[in-house]
Amino acid sequence: MFLILPSTLLVAALIASPALWHALVVGDVSLSSAMARFLIAVPVSGLMMSILRGLTASYRKNSRPPPDGGEAGAERAPEVSDVDGG
Repeated sequence: MFLILPSTLLVAALIASPALWHALVVGDVSLSSAMARFLIAVPVSGLMMSILRGLTASYRKNSRPPPDGGEAGAERAPEVSDVDGG
């Protein structure tokens, strides 16, 4: 899991945003309780983001060229041999 990626921390902040709001703005939840909820949300969001990356991995373009050196979808021309038939 990628726990310190900005996207993972952003999703964790969105998950824990009601607790953070009530701790920082409203004041009816203690800050330690809100931070504990955020710390619980970090591995949960990391797991969610890794599942999302796994589901969308097949849609990424292949950055390596094919081993024959040609393009990915191009067909190779048949090779003509120099053997005389007669």
